[in-house]
Amino acid sequence: MRAVLIEGPGRAAVTEVPDPRPEAGEVLVRVAACGLCGTDVHLLDGELSPAPFPLMPGHEFAGEIVETGPGVDDLAVGDRVAVDPNLPCGRCRWCRAGRGNICQVWDAIGISRPGAAAELVAVPARTCHVLPPQVSDRAAAMVEPLSCAVHGASRLPRRTGDHYLIYGAGTMGLLMAAVVRRSGAASVSMVDINPARLGFARSFAADHAVERADELDEPDGFDVVVDATGAIPAIEDGLGRVRKGGTFLQFGVADPAATARFSPYRVYHQEIDILGSMAVHHGFAPAIELVASGSVDVERLVSDTLPLESYPEAVEHFRTGSGRKIHLAPGLGAA
Repeated sequence: MRAVLIEGPGRAAVTEVPDPRPEAGEVLVRVAACGLCGTDVHLLDGELSPAPFPLMPGHEFAGEIVETGPGVDDLAVGDRVAVDPNLPCGRCRWCRAGRGNICQVWDAIGISRPGAAAELVAVPARTCHVLPPQVSDRAAAMVEPLSCAVHGASRLPRRTGDHYLIYGAGTMGLLMAAVVRRSGAASVSMVDINPARLGFARSFAADHAVERADELDEPDGFDVVVDATGAIPAIEDGLGRVRKGGTFLQFGVADPAATARFSPYRVYHQEIDILGSMAVHHGFAPAIELVASGSVDVERLVSDTLPLESYPEAVEHFRTGSGRKIHLAPGLGAA
């Protein structure tokens, strides 16, 4: 089969590799669509350690089951599925406490084991979610990033009428905006240094979308501030814009070595909560419901669908911030 193979930091190629076969408890999925995200680029750049190179990336995906392994009796050939790529061990203290997303020995499809930037991928049956017929392949591949936003929103206080400020109008920021909009936010403002993103943000979920937070008329700050960029200037600015008794959520992925400055006294004196949100945690089923019901129009976020052979082009699009969500569709280049 054809697959993207990251051979080492900065080195990736589309090549022929042996077809995977499903082992006991696994199914084989023919990939219909696979999204590219920041984690994939961090992986390509060698910033996720220890990365088991060579590796096939791809963790945002959906497709059709074409083979089932021994012991699989609740899924069938022909089922269309979205796949949760996270594989917690189920045994460490965090898994036993019901927090598998911060598992001590966290494993994931497309990050530490072969992923879906390929024609076929073998996955544990327990990670598969059968899709309603009205959910398209393109929408199904958006379930994983949407489920991250669902988990992030679940970390926030449930207060109807709060005013939100979100840094970053890329895919993840937009999905977070859509989720909190439907959770009772009074207003959602977004900040992005890329002016080309602002108009779409307003049409999708934001009341206001600006290049600098100073342009917003909220002198007392915001009830909830979310960073969806991982950029230290955005994080530091956002921490200073949380109003008294408010909440700051670190949703974007920062460089592991980066540090941000903030005022501990202000956090203490104004009782500001600082939270983190890591990946997916019980968010797949609610995300599928949001997509199937039309509550979040995730297909609008897909700006490019490219064949596997265009992986370098897809990465370059991502780095330059052009477009929104980029999908690889292995079937586009199939013989």
